[in-house]
Amino acid sequence: MRLSDEPQRYYLTLTVGGRIVLQGWWASEATARWKFSGWVGEYGNLHGVKITLVDEETHQTLASWP
Repeated sequence: MRLSDEPQRYYLTLTVGGRIVLQGWWASEATARWKFSGWVGEYGNLHGVKITLVDEETHQTLASWP
């Protein structure tokens, strides 16, 4: 469920062992980057974790962990 009609351009995923565990979409790049940092802080020490932020409009990876 989206809370607004704004396009949700920035897609964040957290995978563990290749399986998506968390995902989220945001219209604001600043918000998506803030969430990315929070996920790295909260989940970055899990074994086999990968966190990726992608701009769905350009298909460019903006950030990834590790």
